[in-house]
Amino acid sequence: MQIDKDRARWSVPVIRWIEWDAHPQRNGAPPSSELGFIDPLLRRRLSPLARMSLKVAKDCVGERASVRMVYASRHGELNRTTEMLQDLAAGESVSPAAFSLSVHNASTGLFSIARKDMAPATAISAGDESFGFGLLEACLQLASEPAEPVLLVYADEPVPDLYGAADTDCAHAIGLLLGDGAGTHIDCSYGENGDEESGEPQSRAFLRCLKQGAAAQWRGARNAWSWEPRAQ
Repeated sequence: MQIDKDRARWSVPVIRWIEWDAHPQRNGAPPSSELGFIDPLLRRRLSPLARMSLKVAKDCVGERASVRMVYASRHGELNRTTEMLQDLAAGESVSPAAFSLSVHNASTGLFSIARKDMAPATAISAGDESFGFGLLEACLQLASEPAEPVLLVYADEPVPDLYGAADTDCAHAIGLLLGDGAGTHIDCSYGENGDEESGEPQSRAFLRCLKQGAAAQWRGARNAWSWEPRAQ
């Protein structure tokens, strides 16, 4: 894998990818019964976002014993955090268990503990470009050790109503296993955006590229991103 840092261009070698769409008319959040590798007592405490994240992570990794992981989310466990803040405002105490599951890297911790996997894990949040910079981080890690695959998990869901209009269409999660022997290669680039912003989450544009096998673009408040499948 080559990364051109001067031009902000690089290639993404995709071994396997998994999507979970939690739109009410599609999948909804994964049921706890599909997360058999997580302790039953803990499964009952998982948020819909955590269940999506862990579901795509496990399905994407398969039987691999160890894998580096990058977790990216714009809002993370904001719904859980908001509930805790509302409890505090009402003079109620906050559950330590709820707090431990509200941090941004909670899913990476749960995944590594459940699998007894001591490989490094990174959590990223970068506004509306969280997916793109999570993908870049995963590719940089792969470039540092090409023989060791990297798992990227991106998951997000609409923010609570009290924050105003939703900035993502619905809850969804994506798992990408990157590494040698990939059957799909996506050429990526990004640079300053001078045009109107796109009206969809960044991750949706990348998924369209994967599903349709055609170039896709996404424009945010700061940068414009493009993805194009490489002819094999």
